[in-house]
Amino acid sequence: MIIDHKLQKAEEAIKKTTQSMNPRYRLGYHIIGEGNWINDPNGLVQYKGEYHVFYQHHPYDENWGPMHWGHVKSKDLVNWEYAPIALAPGDEYDRDGCFSGSAVNNEGELTLIYTGHNYINQEEDTFYQTQNIAVSTDGVVFEKVGQNPVIAHPPEDSAHHFRDPKVWKHNNQWYMIVGNSTKDQTGRVILYRSQDLRKWEYVGVLAQSDGTLGYMWECPDFFELQGKHILLISPQGIESKGDDYNNLFQTGYFVGEYNYEKNEYVKGEFLELDHGHDFYAAQTLVDEKGRRIVIGWMDMWESEMPTKQDGWCGALTIPRELTIGENDTVFMNPVEEMIELRQTKRVELENASISDYHLAKENSSLLEIKAEFDLTDCKAESVGLTVKGVEEEEVVITYHIRDEKLSLDCSKMGKKEDGVRTTELVNDGKLTLRIFLDRSSIELFANDGVKTMTSRIYPKEERLGVMCFANKGEVKVKEFMYWKLKDIWK
Repeated sequence: MIIDHKLQKAEEAIKKTTQSMNPRYRLGYHIIGEGNWINDPNGLVQYKGEYHVFYQHHPYDENWGPMHWGHVKSKDLVNWEYAPIALAPGDEYDRDGCFSGSAVNNEGELTLIYTGHNYINQEEDTFYQTQNIAVSTDGVVFEKVGQNPVIAHPPEDSAHHFRDPKVWKHNNQWYMIVGNSTKDQTGRVILYRSQDLRKWEYVGVLAQSDGTLGYMWECPDFFELQGKHILLISPQGIESKGDDYNNLFQTGYFVGEYNYEKNEYVKGEFLELDHGHDFYAAQTLVDEKGRRIVIGWMDMWESEMPTKQDGWCGALTIPRELTIGENDTVFMNPVEEMIELRQTKRVELENASISDYHLAKENSSLLEIKAEFDLTDCKAESVGLTVKGVEEEEVVITYHIRDEKLSLDCSKMGKKEDGVRTTELVNDGKLTLRIFLDRSSIELFANDGVKTMTSRIYPKEERLGVMCFANKGEVKVKEFMYWKLKDIWK
């Protein structure tokens, strides 16, 4: 076995960082790096009875840098363990980074497909990108193949943006989509096919911006769900519009019908997948139970990242199951395994009316909270939940009943600038909120996944508790309860 000194050096750097990290914001049940920087989830796959998640990783610094592939695995999507770093850059086709990509099980050989990033001039940010492969028979140690790069150049009408390959099999043939940009800065997704994962033939454009959806479509994913074809993309360069597209970059999807013979994708409108501050570069896998599971990067480019001063940065969302709901919208809900985290349960209210608030005094940082409001004859203007600190700090989730809008306000818990996100949510007589709270994150699932909102939070105070409230009127609370959750990293 040849020892890869680049990987060895990266492991040593991480071990050194872990000795001096400040634990205050370290998440308790989310995928985080052992130390230093992480971003996009990569290579989501189930292999030999385990779920594998890789991620973009800079093991030498808490800031973004030459990308490696970090690696965690789990038997149950809940309890994760670190595996050795899977990929390090530095070969002639990935000199300056092993960028994002995907993974497939190729008849027992776990295959990673990733983008090699190569600077022409780093100061001017000019570069070229290639698609490459690494393989493993144990799911832990990976070897880059001699045929790399398996795709050396994008099509001739492309700009230099050519990254984030997602590979799948259909009718005994491998397909790959890649995020791309045209020479006139139009975001698109392009398609290749192959018999053996080594020689790839360019098929054409799968989908392209109409001019309103940005200059580059990152991290594409394409899959069938309940008979429809979903194209998931993370476009860069969309302008904000009312409550939509308020983050620097977005992640969203199209629902449509796809014809493999003609490479023809007839799709509906682009819709955002999550409406909070911190959700990007989502990727999916289909597991052995047939579920389509998605995980996103739980941060956003150019946002405040206070954990950098603690020696680490970046996290991934909890795994969520995707389904198609009414009007061809995609619903997201926590995978059922998340209930394994539950420890002590407390029911605060059951079929009770409140006209002001009810405070559940609970200072634990790791909580799952459930609340259901009956809105059928509700006279209140708004209802919701507040996560309170002992003094000034709070995160407020408010449903404005007449406007049919749900808002998440983190401006008093680490997001002083641009702290509020809002989305439409139809009032169908009830409001259910399911919330996963961690030391520095909040994930909100409303009305069984019709809408989700994900944001990082950075409390400085102890927690006082969680408050259920109604403004200017009374509301019937069918249930308000919470569970303390297990810290998987302790």
